[in-house]
Amino acid sequence: MRCVCKVTYMIDPMLSLAISVHSNEGLYALLLGSGISQESGIRTAWGITEDLIQKLAHVMGEECDPDPETWYINKFDKKPDYGDLLAEVRKSPTGRRQLLKSYFEPNEEEREQGLKVPTTAHKAIAKLVANGYIRVIVTTNFDHLIEKALDDVGIEPAVVSNSSDVKGALPIPYERCTIIKVNGDYLDTRIRNTRDELEKYGTEMNKLLDRVFDEFGLIVCGWSAEWDTALRKAIERRKNHRFTTYWAARDEPGERAHKLIRHRRAEVIRIRDADNFFGELAENVFALEKYSNPHPLSAPVLVQRIKTYLRDDRCDIRLHDLMNQNVETLYARLIDDQTFPVSGISEDEIKDEFRRRVQLYESLTEPVLAMMITGCYWGEIAHNALWINCLERIANYPKIHTRTSRSIVIHESGKNIDIISTLVNLRLYPALLLLYGGGIASIAAGKYNIFSALVNDTRFIDKDELRPLIVDLNRLGVMKSDVQRFLSDQDNNICFCDYLFDHLRNYFIDYIYFYDDFKNYFDRFEYLLLLVRAKILDHKIDYKIDYLLKTAHFIKHWNPESGKISIIEEIESEVSREGDNWPLLKTGLFDGSSEEFLRYMVFIDDKIKASVDKGEFW
Repeated sequence: MRCVCKVTYMIDPMLSLAISVHSNEGLYALLLGSGISQESGIRTAWGITEDLIQKLAHVMGEECDPDPETWYINKFDKKPDYGDLLAEVRKSPTGRRQLLKSYFEPNEEEREQGLKVPTTAHKAIAKLVANGYIRVIVTTNFDHLIEKALDDVGIEPAVVSNSSDVKGALPIPYERCTIIKVNGDYLDTRIRNTRDELEKYGTEMNKLLDRVFDEFGLIVCGWSAEWDTALRKAIERRKNHRFTTYWAARDEPGERAHKLIRHRRAEVIRIRDADNFFGELAENVFALEKYSNPHPLSAPVLVQRIKTYLRDDRCDIRLHDLMNQNVETLYARLIDDQTFPVSGISEDEIKDEFRRRVQLYESLTEPVLAMMITGCYWGEIAHNALWINCLERIANYPKIHTRTSRSIVIHESGKNIDIISTLVNLRLYPALLLLYGGGIASIAAGKYNIFSALVNDTRFIDKDELRPLIVDLNRLGVMKSDVQRFLSDQDNNICFCDYLFDHLRNYFIDYIYFYDDFKNYFDRFEYLLLLVRAKILDHKIDYKIDYLLKTAHFIKHWNPESGKISIIEEIESEVSREGDNWPLLKTGLFDGSSEEFLRYMVFIDDKIKASVDKGEFW
């Protein structure tokens, strides 16, 4: 007995689908059947087979109507085969190709009538692909209509039409669009047409389909599921339901389709035809893109989108908009005086309020920090402006001018702590996280040009004075030593640098797996940052440099026997070996001179030794 699919929607199903596609960019695949090309006037696979039988019967001077298949079986004692029929009707390869073109390619009259050309549905799909929303198309069709529509928008898809194609194809993530023609291509006589041929696929094709149906959401349109046994089996093999499946149908789906709908827990959408369905879908998705306030996306989703845009130069605008949109969202949250007031905090509240703000700053900054790390790790010189703008925007929010300050004695040393200044300084914490995250990522990836941009090209505005950002953005400028114990709910003695190390470590697991490797990159970043700061200030008085040195993470790795620190020895060795060709110097830092760089190394090393001699480790 055939069951009827009745669904009650809380919101319009087409809007639900559009939201899913828009918010899961590139993570939905299309499954298209012959219904998608119906409006173009192209015959179905079986329709072509029956027409070939009729042509063969005509050549033989016989009548095959009203049942061409039965006539063929009685005449040749076998089921009709697409390849055999082509060979019988047209003996030469050229003749067969011309015959096939007549089924799939329009003549002048057909073109004028709009037949055998991409339909509204094909064009809408091409736009979705061009904008990164769809990357995989599985189809039972032989025609080239979707390829033509994609070509019209400047996209050349990777086409897989048999198992040998699968072996030579790049992995799906490396292609902008992959079309999987499970039943073959009309130019290849190995197309699948009969029931026997549709029963099974080759091993490689099955593996590819398993991956698609496992990793992607699915939008089904124009496919009845009645004849393609192997395709049904491929869908049934996958048990995961990472994304909602949407099944578009003009009529009530058949029993085989219903079985798949239940298996995939699919939403059934009733449509008038494929043209209206995909046209409306594209309009809704682009309306969400253009006019809606985007729903806050999780850091992993944003990271994936950043990676996708970085791979394609044509996505530069989308990369800029995505980064700018999230930076502005963060900026708006950070300057909210109701969330982060700087006055009205009592002595009894300051410790808890300090910890609350640190945790909230970390939570709010997480998406942009994850994007910054990804961008500085995978990006190129052309993207440097994005990371510079991000860092400068978050560091340069409106300054707070207060006429009074409130000091309390809260540290065991008896020193006064200014509550208002403490909270104002802490507002730079998100920018410091971005500087450290982007800087460590760029060094880990060996992209010193990005590191140079972050530390040398960023600017800070204070009282209408424009100066290098890293002069003001440092650990001491964010959190003075007297309040660092507030980081612990037990009021324990905590070094801010160690706290930063532990917090940032979690962001780099996917990039730097081993703890010792992360430690080395962290230490290298901090040491080079101090050298650049010393170079920028040159011989000006810098009271912070001694504090920043004696509380640096790398200072704890001082070897009393050798009198050296491993990361400093490593850097010194590289510079001595490569000279002016050392990658950092080739960015123009230290005037591109190894001699100049080593001069500042000596300056910093002397200060380190002085701190060690005085026992001034944190």
